[in-house]
Amino acid sequence: MLGGTSEARALAAELVRHGVHVVSSLAGRVRAPRLPDGEVRIGGFGGARGLATWLRETGVRCVVDATHPFASRISQSAASGTGEAGVPLLRLERAGWHAGAADDWRWAGSLDEAAQLCARLGTRIFLTTGRQGLAAFAGLDQPWFLIRCVDPPDPPLPARCEVVLDRGPYTVDGEIDLMRQHGIDLLVTKDSGGTYTAAKLDAARRLGVPVVVVRRPSRPRVHTVETVDEAAAWVLAHAGAIGKASKDEREDGI
Repeated sequence: MLGGTSEARALAAELVRHGVHVVSSLAGRVRAPRLPDGEVRIGGFGGARGLATWLRETGVRCVVDATHPFASRISQSAASGTGEAGVPLLRLERAGWHAGAADDWRWAGSLDEAAQLCARLGTRIFLTTGRQGLAAFAGLDQPWFLIRCVDPPDPPLPARCEVVLDRGPYTVDGEIDLMRQHGIDLLVTKDSGGTYTAAKLDAARRLGVPVVVVRRPSRPRVHTVETVDEAAAWVLAHAGAIGKASKDEREDGI
């Protein structure tokens, strides 16, 4: 499993509970990641070809790509690597967020486009796009940014900013207090989806703060599900098929 998300951890726990041998691969970008149940490996494979080689050498029977919705390079390598190795691939991707009638959202196609909107829309901006890609906002001299990350971000950063290190899940009341404390008049986020970090959107709605939402990048077209239960059923079905095939081969004397 290519993991790093809350859904990946939940899926790993469910599969281990069913006796499935799970190897979760984490990219290693977070200094102290929350480790899932089962076996864990940290670090890349060396691209699609390296992944294909690892899959063949270890005898992996199926792969679940449960990475973050914005980890598009990993998903591309997963599609290419599993195709080369002939290993079934499932994409587990949580549903994206949708604006309600009371929301004031602007969609951006990239971080660069989001930065352009910031220059026009906000003076005190809550930036929650993660520590990668902050360079897109570094050239904005007028707005002040409250930047929230799990780990300290690397420069370049906006000239006027404060960094808060924190990890979700968050509460609506906590997000409201944070945004009021810093006088936030614009929220910037990626369309990560799910409930883990959605409290900031509820807080922005209640405070009447507009939101800039960065759209998800395009991904390879592979079989995709949105829930842990669906992903678990897919893996268990493959595990059952593998077990039946092995039994049939033994009965046939193969």
